[in-house]
Amino acid sequence: MSSASSYLYLLIAIVAEVVATTALKASDSFTRLGPTLLTAVGYGLAFYCLSLTLRTIPTGIAYAIWSGVGIVLISAVSWVWFKQSLDAPAFLGLGLIIAGVIIVNVFSGSVGH
Repeated sequence: MSSASSYLYLLIAIVAEVVATTALKASDSFTRLGPTLLTAVGYGLAFYCLSLTLRTIPTGIAYAIWSGVGIVLISAVSWVWFKQSLDAPAFLGLGLIIAGVIIVNVFSGSVGH
């Protein structure tokens, strides 16, 4: 598997996890069928694609990217979709997470480019 396809699978894993987490909130503690099913399918797809990513990207690096980008995206979705507030320290922290993901990808010798 090429590095490009590994990152594509990682991107799919991240998006699927964000969709699943958003559906989890909408499932109302698994009392609504549609969001509950979307949660299960989304997490299944996320972990499957993450497992494909781990063929070529080191586990720690893939997980750091997956969780970091996922945190930022789900925070943005929650802010827009669920009207959850984010204050200045939250935005600063999210910015630091983004900076960390960029540093790992651009400067780390652990990441296979």
